[in-house]
Amino acid sequence: MKSFIISGGGTGGHIFPALSIAGEIRRRMPDARILFVGAEGRMEMERVPAAGYEIKGLPVMGFDRQHLLRNVKVVYHLLKSMSMARNIIKDFKPDIAIGVGGYASGPTLKAAQKMGIPTLLQEQNSYAGVTNKQLGADARCICVAYEGMERFFPADRIVLTGNPIRQNLLECTASKQEARRAMGVNPDKRTILIIGGSLGALSVNRVIGAGLKRIGDAADQVQVIWQTGKTNRGTSEEDLAVSGVTNVLRTDFISNMDMAYRAADLVVSRAGASSISEIQALGLPAILVPSPNVAEDHQTKNAQALASRNAAIMVRDADAPNELVDCMLRTVTNDGVLKTLADNVAQMALRDSAAHIVDEVFKIVNE
Repeated sequence: MKSFIISGGGTGGHIFPALSIAGEIRRRMPDARILFVGAEGRMEMERVPAAGYEIKGLPVMGFDRQHLLRNVKVVYHLLKSMSMARNIIKDFKPDIAIGVGGYASGPTLKAAQKMGIPTLLQEQNSYAGVTNKQLGADARCICVAYEGMERFFPADRIVLTGNPIRQNLLECTASKQEARRAMGVNPDKRTILIIGGSLGALSVNRVIGAGLKRIGDAADQVQVIWQTGKTNRGTSEEDLAVSGVTNVLRTDFISNMDMAYRAADLVVSRAGASSISEIQALGLPAILVPSPNVAEDHQTKNAQALASRNAAIMVRDADAPNELVDCMLRTVTNDGVLKTLADNVAQMALRDSAAHIVDEVFKIVNE
């Protein structure tokens, strides 16, 4: 019986690929022992057990680049996490440790490497994260989603696999009309889906809130499904109530993303790696608004990789207040633009990513 540790998390962009990898391991090896290691207080501590896997949490935190003195606490938690990670590995005895990025993967994968456990990294973005860059030199394999990653990792250990996406997204067979009914909106109207990632997107929500009147003016043709996240609920609900607009459905979180994507003619999204991989795999026209609040500005680089091939429209976060609402209303009613974006983005998809990653995992384990 083989044992696998999968570490990382913080956002859905890390958690969903990790769960896809675990699912593929279990499909091939039903008796495999799988343990997740996440960060205490982060969303993986709920999502992973809900998917049927055991998880242990580390008190690791991200560095505060703006308030350096606060990092004394961060360093203390990092050292504590390293010690805990060593004990977890000693007790669980994994055959391999798989890192998907995020706070917890640093201590876990570094401890594994120091203890002689082989490691595999999954780098989701076009610009490698700090944690993965530090771990790359001693990793046996680095699975990536973009070409040109040799500037971050040893070229002989890079495998282009793409990012795993949730299997149910690919298996959805509903028509647009059926999906719209399932989402509770008009089955016959052009539909814009606005998603801010699993945690919501404050600046995008503010732009949509300020633009509700213009969206309402297009109610004859267009409707919007607006996922705001829980933290943005109050302001967004108030904006919607005051506006009196009836062609916008607001929700904290969308659990049936397969139906939401199927219902959409156009997606407005942050440019996280997981969201982009889903948009590519489903061939969806999209407007990407990269978050400026991420390490190394990697979302802008992700979005540029698509925009440069006319596979998505990029609107910078700073330009969104003046451009986003008009851009999405103009785009969703232009069949020619929608088709071009859909065709081009579908050509960028790397399919069966979880299977390709697990191929590499099993190569290492079987050595």
